[in-house]
Amino acid sequence: MEYKLDMSMMFAMHDALRRELAQVGRVASRRDNNPATLLRAALGWELFKKFLTIHHQAEDDALWPPLRAAAAGHPDQVAVADALEAEHALIDPLLAAIDAAAADPDYGHQRFGDIIGELSATLTAHLAHEEADGLPLIDATLTPQQWQHFAQVHGERNLPDAPRYMPWLLSHASPQTRAAVLGKFPPHLLAAYHEQWAPAYAAQQIWPANGEPEPHDAGHDR
Repeated sequence: MEYKLDMSMMFAMHDALRRELAQVGRVASRRDNNPATLLRAALGWELFKKFLTIHHQAEDDALWPPLRAAAAGHPDQVAVADALEAEHALIDPLLAAIDAAAADPDYGHQRFGDIIGELSATLTAHLAHEEADGLPLIDATLTPQQWQHFAQVHGERNLPDAPRYMPWLLSHASPQTRAAVLGKFPPHLLAAYHEQWAPAYAAQQIWPANGEPEPHDAGHDR
């Protein structure tokens, strides 16, 4: 669908969350070592939790309220915003439950796989719901100024960790997505991304290796 509002950052974020969710599942399904311990120690798990939480909190604070106000008088549209926010409330406890299971040396393994599966199903369904119903409603209802305000809130909350957030966001992104996102950067930040942020991110082990290429090509098109 064609959007009037610029949805490039939203779709880049959704793509990144799906990519990292697949990595979570890959680690959790390993048969060697202790997958719960591996996941808990992985930098990728910490980044996934952090950026997912920031994304959802920014939506809760700066996206759903103006969407509800703009959709007032249309109960079916308000219900979409309510449902999407309610789905957020299901996801945060799953992140905490995974950490708790991973930290439990006695019985955590009994719960770990099931909670990972629940997180994968819940987050995947939420992203699909938001893309199918939420984004078209946002595009039809919010003003460019309201959408820009949400983008500003989201960006400001990630700003302290921008040198890691931006390479994380664009790791294994398509050339089109990377161009759309980096095209918003002023020259000095674009230079910082290419010369400092992406190389520093690529030098880190984000997820435990398993013989497959790691998603460390944030500075290069695939």
